[in-house]
Amino acid sequence: MRPAHLALAVLVAAVWGVNFTVIEIGLAHFPPLLFSALRFFAAALPAVFFVGRPKVAFKWVLAVGLVLGVAKFGLLFVGMDAGMPAGLSSLVLQIQAVFTAAVAFVALGERPSRLRVVGMAVALAGIGVAAVDEGASGPLGAFALVIGAAACWGVSNVLTRKAAPPDALNFMVWVSTVPVLPLLALSLLLEGPGRDYDALRALDWQGAGTVVYVAWVTTVFGFGAWGWLLRRHPASTVAPFSLLVPVFGMSSAALFLGESVSGLRWCAAALLVGGVGLASVPRRRREAVHPVDGAAPEPVLGRS
Repeated sequence: MRPAHLALAVLVAAVWGVNFTVIEIGLAHFPPLLFSALRFFAAALPAVFFVGRPKVAFKWVLAVGLVLGVAKFGLLFVGMDAGMPAGLSSLVLQIQAVFTAAVAFVALGERPSRLRVVGMAVALAGIGVAAVDEGASGPLGAFALVIGAAACWGVSNVLTRKAAPPDALNFMVWVSTVPVLPLLALSLLLEGPGRDYDALRALDWQGAGTVVYVAWVTTVFGFGAWGWLLRRHPASTVAPFSLLVPVFGMSSAALFLGESVSGLRWCAAALLVGGVGLASVPRRRREAVHPVDGAAPEPVLGRS
């Protein structure tokens, strides 16, 4: 990989990692479901005019849009709003690789290798350590919501594998059109029109900036650049860079939000990232990987 391409891969990982800090800032301005709806609205509606028609059957766009956009991001934003730290969220979400492998085994009959099983066991041990750390310092309910988000991400990865989109950016833009109305409806129902109206009326430059970042920088630039790299390099070369996402996520949260990183959390990070790395060692023949919002390597989508 050329130095410029290497730098671009690291930049995308940094963009996706910092995204969790930006989400935390945005949640101070918006209710979580409204914020998620605004993210997809801003990312999708202008971009659909530039990416062309969907290149897969719309049933796959709808399925991934509901599971990834509504369920995964809804649970993530609600979990973070309920007290799950940004840095820890960026780390815990990587357990989606284990959920992806489990769902692929059940739904597609894909048998994981022994090395992948060992990696998944190590990653699960990391989640256990993170749960102990969070139980001592934060709400376990919020932790569980983010685990649920990772599970939904795993399901969406397998759905995307079935869809096999030839253009990751085109697919992600069209997927982003699906969650807007469901998330807005859920926000009006659960968060209330009054709270949504107050948030929009009080919109300032910082709040607008968070929407622009999570929509255009994370989604449009991030997926566009990642897809560009995947078209020029093997997936096994590009995908491991996504392991840097929690590194940037935890670092940016500590730097900009003042989040402390305990010894247990560092231990959880080492176990989880190491386990996902082992679980992602490519076989001789491997499908292309198209990440979705800061996903870990294979068996991710084609997944912040």
